[in-house]
Amino acid sequence: MFFMSIALSFLELSANPLLEFLKDTPVFLVMAFFIVWIGCWLPLVAILAITLNWQIHKSLQPEQKIPLLVSLYLLVPLILWGFQWLKLGSFPDYGLVGEVSIFASLLLGFGLGVFSLAIVFLGQICAGWCYLEKSHLKLIPSSLLTISLVALFVGGIEELVFRGFIFTQLEQNYSIWLAAIISSSIFAVLHLVWEQTETLPQLPGLWLMGMVLVLARLADGHNLGIAWGLHAGWVWAIATIDTAGLITYTDKVSAWVTGINKKPLAGLTGIMCVSATGGVLLWVSGIFN
Repeated sequence: MFFMSIALSFLELSANPLLEFLKDTPVFLVMAFFIVWIGCWLPLVAILAITLNWQIHKSLQPEQKIPLLVSLYLLVPLILWGFQWLKLGSFPDYGLVGEVSIFASLLLGFGLGVFSLAIVFLGQICAGWCYLEKSHLKLIPSSLLTISLVALFVGGIEELVFRGFIFTQLEQNYSIWLAAIISSSIFAVLHLVWEQTETLPQLPGLWLMGMVLVLARLADGHNLGIAWGLHAGWVWAIATIDTAGLITYTDKVSAWVTGINKKPLAGLTGIMCVSATGGVLLWVSGIFN
């Protein structure tokens, strides 16, 4: 917070020329956003590293990653509020509108995300590529609330950043699809920050996911409701499956089909799931009509 206040004060004291420059050059505004974001986060990382006894030469454990992720993501609304205060954009511009309709869109997207993955895993079970651990179903209720809150939080913040702020800014200088390609590429590559080995095979799938989430925003009249719900639905479904250990693979087919390291986006079936969802969004919205 201290560093964010300094950054905002600097922008304000730099008077209109700098602010006008950032308004007229959205690419530099996006760069400024990341500089402020990381600059505000690093002091929190230092505090958390001491608190969590984080040893740099060792890989982060899940219980160490969560506080880092939460601290990073909680800064986003504050920074974008600062940008709004400086008249560099607003939450409605990014698709986050204060209307009841956004909750209906959120539920629609969430349902579509969960349904699409349910179809994928049902197909794999029927093909004998994996099976459901029925005895583990009883584990779901104990973690349902936590996973739901995490999914909504992660989905909401990532959509606000990538399909909201970044896509909106890039769209001012580039075509919709070039802005979508660039913002989706940034979205995919930045996932490497948390995990490199398991994320590398997922990069094409993450990029495609970003493109489909852009479609979701366009289908929702440039609001983030459907995109937020769709993203949260996918996160919720995968996290629930992983946490409860619901799926066991039989290894009858290559991991390239079901997903390398048991990550759907690193496999053909996951890519087909995301692609089919994009097809549904195109058909429903009639974007190309």
